[in-house]
Amino acid sequence: MTRVVFLLVPQLHLLDLAGPAQAFSTAAGLGYGYELSYVAEQEDVPTAQGVPLRASVIWPDLGTDDLVLVPGWRAPRLGSTGRLDASTLRRLADHHADGGTVASVCAGADALGRAGLLDGRRCTTHHDLQDELARRYPKTTVVRDVLYTVDDRVVTSAGIASGIDLALHLVAVQHGPGVAAQVAREMVVYTRRNGDEQQASAMLRHRSHLSDVVHRVQDLIDARFTEPLPLTKLAAASGVSERTLTRLFVQVTGMTPLRYQQVLRIERAEHVIGHGATVEAAARAAGFQDARMLRRLRARPDSGQPAA
Repeated sequence: MTRVVFLLVPQLHLLDLAGPAQAFSTAAGLGYGYELSYVAEQEDVPTAQGVPLRASVIWPDLGTDDLVLVPGWRAPRLGSTGRLDASTLRRLADHHADGGTVASVCAGADALGRAGLLDGRRCTTHHDLQDELARRYPKTTVVRDVLYTVDDRVVTSAGIASGIDLALHLVAVQHGPGVAAQVAREMVVYTRRNGDEQQASAMLRHRSHLSDVVHRVQDLIDARFTEPLPLTKLAAASGVSERTLTRLFVQVTGMTPLRYQQVLRIERAEHVIGHGATVEAAARAAGFQDARMLRRLRARPDSGQPAA
């Protein structure tokens, strides 16, 4: 039996808590030994989404096989948020010193930092908080644009839904990838993602502009990027000429519609390869006619991907 203790901080995000809790609870329901506990410095814990939670103020006895996980809280900045007493931070440090595992989701990494658990280790957090985390804890190495990191029983994840990836990883470590896949299936999670996958997909990274025309075309490409999408078809769908569409697309995204489609295809192929598929199988899954084009595109200096 592994005990998973969630340390609840005022204004915590519900999904930061519920995602990992659901994963471990599902594993327990499938017959794998997890017992969940919820502790806080006060019994009533307000959340960022307005749903009040109730927790115990008494910590259970912990062993080396147990996990303490700190969900993130609403934190446009880490300073002056996520208040925890020194005694609580000592509990985190002592559990790790005794051989246990500590983990965090999103801003929860700051609690681990205050407990002295990030010094000399790799960690991550939500992309909006990475710069501040690095400033606050200069002895740590903040790994950017990954879903989670693992370093000497200190596990940190990016935030929100990535807490599910963190929990599935820990289930896989303890019980094997087959069990983690079974839990993911029960949760109707598309797939168990690797920790080094990017926090923001291309579909999000190139969406900060204000062009309705380009957003409409991106909607079409996002939904059908594995299919042939000639510029004539995209222009017709957007209601502008091919020349105007290309000009607008480059202006707000820095790339042509074709290049954007290729980026989505490469990202999809990398995802499939990361889960054990061959380059040939990944090329087919991403919509390439053969693997040669995928290899050429992955080798481009601007691909953002390793060469095959």
